Amino acid sequence: MQDENQNQLNIELSEEMAQGIYSNLAVITHSPSEFVVDFIRVVPGVPKAQVKSRIILTPEHAKRLMKALQDNLLKYESMYGTIQIQGGFEPMTPSPFGPPKGQA
Repeated sequence: MQDENQNQLNIELSEEMAQGIYSNLAVITHSPSEFVVDFIRVVPGVPKAQVKSRIILTPEHAKRLMKALQDNLLKYESMYGTIQIQGGFEPMTPSPFGPPKGQA
């Protein structure tokens, strides 16, 4: 019984954080030791976009996140149908902590 309690993690979510931050673009860069994911909000007609959140992950955690997203996307599509990506998909080429090479 004690082992079960030791493996539990209590996660707190503040009211402010629970509201979330809207993002419609993510830029991912990496180095040998970490992945940096910048979540950006692009507003049509506005030539400037602002990074709303930056998450820094170890390579192992980046892979765990990718697998969790894949799993959840499969579950979502099995319930609601295939998600269509308008205009195709070309991933941005990551550059080690340099500025992103221009696709929005």
